[in-house]
Amino acid sequence: MMLAEWEIKARSHACAHTQIPFNDGDTIWTLLFRDKQGFRREDISDDAWNQLKESAQPFSFWKSKYQAPPSAPPEPLQKESVEALLRRLLEEDRPEYLNTRYVLAAMLERKKILKPVDVRETDSEKILVYEHARSGEAFLIIDPGLRLDQLDTVQDEVAVLLANGLAAQQPEQ
Repeated sequence: MMLAEWEIKARSHACAHTQIPFNDGDTIWTLLFRDKQGFRREDISDDAWNQLKESAQPFSFWKSKYQAPPSAPPEPLQKESVEALLRRLLEEDRPEYLNTRYVLAAMLERKKILKPVDVRETDSEKILVYEHARSGEAFLIIDPGLRLDQLDTVQDEVAVLLANGLAAQQPEQ
């Protein structure tokens, strides 16, 4: 299964097992399960985790603090942000942007927008699991194993995409 089948999944606002809503500041556990249909995310309370941790077999899991969603500010019209570009590239999942997605995720990690929570290796790839610091969304990024001699080219591509948007890079049909 490729990551193309994974969509960014937002943090739940209630426990997946008890359906009890989370309160701001609650300790929650995020569990990612991998099955034939792809990845499935479950957010559960600390109490539910204590009951399930012996029997649960997630692909990845991590503990965090629930943050109630803030009211959304109006979107200013501006050049595409690093986060917006990463989201678009993940949504399209085009292989030619594998390196670009990795560099954008690293930029967001440096800005503390994405928090690394796990690294998983499969037979064919290394997958970095990030959690969005504010929204709790999970991002799965394939590590392309970039070499130093490739960085200048990828950085140039990222700069062009951020300045001109994704449409500037797409070939004409």
